[in-house]
Amino acid sequence: MKNSLSLDGSGYSGLVLEKLSLSKIQVGDTISITKDGEEFTGVLMPRSQVGSDVAHIIIKLDSGYNIGLRLNQETVIRRIKPRKRKQSPQMEESNEEKNLPRVSILSTGGTIASKVDYRTGSVNPALSAQDLYDTIPELKNYANVHAKVIMSVLSENITPADWTKIASKVASEIKTGTDGVVIAHGTDTLAFTSAALSFALQNLPVPVVLVGSQRSSDRPSSDAAMNLIGAVNLATKADAAEVMVLMHAETGDSYLHAHRGTKVRKLHTSRRDAFQSVNEYPLFRIDEDSVKELYPPLQRRNLDRKIKMKAKFEEKVALLKTFPGIDGILVEKLIDAEYKGIVIEGTGLGHTPDSLQNSIKNAIDDGLVVTMTSQCIFGRTNMNVYRSGVELLDLGVVSCEDMLPETALVKLMWVLANSKDTETAKELLLTPIAGEIDMRSEESDYKILGGL
Repeated sequence: MKNSLSLDGSGYSGLVLEKLSLSKIQVGDTISITKDGEEFTGVLMPRSQVGSDVAHIIIKLDSGYNIGLRLNQETVIRRIKPRKRKQSPQMEESNEEKNLPRVSILSTGGTIASKVDYRTGSVNPALSAQDLYDTIPELKNYANVHAKVIMSVLSENITPADWTKIASKVASEIKTGTDGVVIAHGTDTLAFTSAALSFALQNLPVPVVLVGSQRSSDRPSSDAAMNLIGAVNLATKADAAEVMVLMHAETGDSYLHAHRGTKVRKLHTSRRDAFQSVNEYPLFRIDEDSVKELYPPLQRRNLDRKIKMKAKFEEKVALLKTFPGIDGILVEKLIDAEYKGIVIEGTGLGHTPDSLQNSIKNAIDDGLVVTMTSQCIFGRTNMNVYRSGVELLDLGVVSCEDMLPETALVKLMWVLANSKDTETAKELLLTPIAGEIDMRSEESDYKILGGL
């Protein structure tokens, strides 16, 4: 019998879909599952469509945790309470008539847009941007949300070509007159994408806010809802027009920080306050409905400003971390592979072992742009202090000042794709464009500690 209920896209098939259809159960209904003499009660959840398993069903318990159960022919499922009805079209229309700003939410995937596959235990990209809006109804109080899916990938799979695609979609949304853009993105490469958009999207009239989640939305400790609401608030209320990253500022749920897109790094694998500004102050603090400016943005919001897009990136650029005993063959391999540039993550003020110098010279002689950053979290390169640094400068290595290694990588990709020759690229590399270089070299305990 064909299922006429709204189970399309639920991820269920086979035995589970058959039992749900016979009982006229839909996603969101409160159900009872009796299996092997035990009864389980919870809200029917959609499941990831990864894999071919057809026997597992997912329910959310009253505790807030989700569980997966493997069904058999004897399992009995009954509906206890139907799901809450969605807002009517009339209510949606009235929401649009409110005096609320318009924000565009663009989904790329990641934990903030993920479901858990309880058969494998893995997290897979499965939620659309509209799902995010539907599951956080409070957003209706802050803005008229227009949600679109750009892609649905985990952030480790993002490529420079994806940066170009994201930049193009952001520019299109801005040209429609949106008051701000929010991009849902995985956290692992969030800093790379924020740097890329900072260079690709110039002359911004409104804020562009990248937001992620350290813990998926099915977990009671999830930061997804608070981060997304905060990002919408920031995108619509902040008097700023640049690319920012918005995440938890501490492990609790008290406030959030907005960081400059070229000065932020993920400093912890799992903590909710993993993202911190490096060699820079956070730009804004978000407390519930309040958006407080902490540090002046690069430019203010101005709807008359016309966005310019330069979203080309040279993909044949490598980030090479030096280490004791490193072999110059690593650099030689990049030369042989016809790479155009290398960002070296050197030690201290910007050094490499002497044994690497000959290969670096070969790379520069072959036309590669070779630059230097530091493995240290804070501070800047200064290659004039010690002999090894001076010798590298003499070879033609470009010191990247206080740029983060990932930002330097992205910027080198960008300047090589948007310059007519290597000398122009080197000059542009050391020209501050999106706050990536702070020529004042300010040091403070605040920057070391990473917050107010």
